[in-house]
Amino acid sequence: MAVPDWIWFVFIFAFGCCIGSFLNVVIYRLPRDKSLVTPPSACPACDRHIHFYDNIPLFSWLFLGRKCRYCKVSISPRYFIIELLTGLVFLGLFILYFQFNLRNGIRLDAGGGWFIYLIHIIMLGAFIAASAIDLELWIIPLSICWLVTAAGFVGSAVGVYIIDPALIRTYSLLPSASANTGALAVGATAGLVISLVLLVSGVLKRSYDSEDSENLQSTLPENLKEPDDSTEESKEPAEQQFNHRLEACREIVFLLPIIICSVACFWVAREVAPVGDWWEDFSQHPAIAGLLGSVWGYFVGCGMVWGIRIFGTLAFGKEAMGLGDVHLMGAAGSVIGPVYVVVAFFVAPFFGLAWAGFQMFFKKIQQIPYGPFLSLGIFVVIILHDWIRDYMSFVFDH
Repeated sequence: MAVPDWIWFVFIFAFGCCIGSFLNVVIYRLPRDKSLVTPPSACPACDRHIHFYDNIPLFSWLFLGRKCRYCKVSISPRYFIIELLTGLVFLGLFILYFQFNLRNGIRLDAGGGWFIYLIHIIMLGAFIAASAIDLELWIIPLSICWLVTAAGFVGSAVGVYIIDPALIRTYSLLPSASANTGALAVGATAGLVISLVLLVSGVLKRSYDSEDSENLQSTLPENLKEPDDSTEESKEPAEQQFNHRLEACREIVFLLPIIICSVACFWVAREVAPVGDWWEDFSQHPAIAGLLGSVWGYFVGCGMVWGIRIFGTLAFGKEAMGLGDVHLMGAAGSVIGPVYVVVAFFVAPFFGLAWAGFQMFFKKIQQIPYGPFLSLGIFVVIILHDWIRDYMSFVFDH
């Protein structure tokens, strides 16, 4: 017997709110290097343990009158907002995918559509947490980006055993590499390993590195050093004195092995016939093609933002964008693929410019965290995915 739609809606919304409750834990604890598991939830003001009946998503915040049951200190509205937002995003995506059939090839009852939905809500949930942290503290924890990247790699490799590979390629449900882009991905991976080895061995120096832990702490907002989760006020981070153009040059040196190795592998796969023939057969195995497509999406997402960061830093003499933004777009590229992550990157500035204008007009703030707008651009792209795909097909066919 088919499950009524309203039961699905209630379940998905409630599930999303519960995930949002966990995301609140992530938002508060992760940037402060606290365990996400222990100790149990407690009031940040009086440190009293929060019982389960005071920790029900949405309802507890309302029933408690937005205050701690014991010390009566106000509870930040962020808790309610994140729970509600996560529930609405999970439910909205479910309705768009499975009720309105917004994405071709994604169905709840067949074809493994639930798998695509699962990968996408993992990404969106993680980016909600990353965006909230970025708005409050001007940082994006890399562990959040790595989680999404891992989901993208595994999902793209395993998805071909759940969904017909022909459907994946036809409707671009998951990243999938051609032999040429697969060669680029392998070369970039080899180059990244070389760069990391050089970095660990001390041959290359990490950019914006400080051996003075006190100076490093001075670059973080005060509300990260002295947590007070009831405050709604966030501060712009102070900057250390760096030669920014020199730091950008260090990053260019780090990227050179990645670029050189990717070009070399691409050339070998195309020009060396025995290798090229073997690679054509090997790389087009559905699982291999999926994994390499995800890896190449990661490098394209990272490389695009990193390039803007380096050129902006060289041009203006100050750090442009953060490495958290680089990893965030790389994570998105591993899930949605190289083409769509580029589109998302060009969609994001529309949100960023609108918010920047609002902030500068009303609050006179010149600097804004960019992670939330990148996340909005990614969300728009996965919603408008089929329109974008059809438009690009029309353009390239004509």
